[in-house]
Amino acid sequence: MTMIESPIAGLVAAVETAEGAQLAAGDTLIIVESMKMEIPVEAQTPGVVRRMLVAVGDQIAEGQAVAEIE
Repeated sequence: MTMIESPIAGLVAAVETAEGAQLAAGDTLIIVESMKMEIPVEAQTPGVVRRMLVAVGDQIAEGQAVAEIE
């Protein structure tokens, strides 16, 4: 199981995938809005999304887990 973490603190502006989705390395999981910029959080490895840990509108911290990939 791989935990995907946010590289920056901010607001979850969009969730670009769903639980059960097949991902390739580099696919976008969520978009984080921080300091009026939109930063994509991407999968580092291919796999299947087992659990999304955030939703649109959530405030997240730097390093916070946002998804589990298997």
